[in-house]
Amino acid sequence: GERVEETGILFNDKSGENLVKWLGISEDVLHSGDFSIIPMDFYYPGKGKSGDKAPRSFIEKEYHPLLLNELKDIKLTILIGTYAQKFYLKDKFKKNLTETVKSYKEFLPEYFPIAHPSPLNNRWIAKNPFFREEVLPELKGIVKKLR
Repeated sequence: GERVEETGILFNDKSGENLVKWLGISEDVLHSGDFSIIPMDFYYPGKGKSGDKAPRSFIEKEYHPLLLNELKDIKLTILIGTYAQKFYLKDKFKKNLTETVKSYKEFLPEYFPIAHPSPLNNRWIAKNPFFREEVLPELKGIVKKLR
């Protein structure tokens, strides 16, 4: 979002507040070096009709492999939102985000797909109680074990 773009700190907004709650950590821990965050794009593309505009696809194709090559000892990759899930899961992505997140166990231990923590997704979260009841406790448990 715009605040992240202005500060240059990933998840330095309401989405970040939600993400740290979902992971069961503090904001300091998120930015401590124990976590690496690779955004699907390196700048805010602006608002679209329903949420933000799509990230530029050349970023994921050209830069993600280079960045991942620099990261050592990755224990878990949390795929935040549809764009990340489609790119990393490829043909294993289900018919939509809901079905992919419901199927999170299929992708473990390498990947853990979740909804984007943006407040714009509060309606989706309310419509899909499995996310708060099953997915988030499982995610917190895994993150706790990995720390």
